[in-house]
Amino acid sequence: MAKRNILAVLLLIVLLLMISACSRSEGGRQEAVFKQVAEIAEIRPGSPVKIKLKRNGDGDYSWELSGDDAEKVLLADKKLKESLGKAISR
Repeated sequence: MAKRNILAVLLLIVLLLMISACSRSEGGRQEAVFKQVAEIAEIRPGSPVKIKLKRNGDGDYSWELSGDDAEKVLLADKKLKESLGKAISR
């Protein structure tokens, strides 16, 4: 019987702690402040270079490149010239 009384008291204490932890108290509460870092907000993912590869009847290759970043387009053009130039000379 004593064990039951102790168990009941412990259960009551746990319930009171849970209720008091979940209750709202407006005093001493701080509002959450979210700051937006300008550097992160300005970074946009770049669109990839789009390549339309064509092959004519003679086995020669040509391509059309499009993209937002001119440096990436020129780099893709250089890589295509190198890789397709090696493939043609084999």
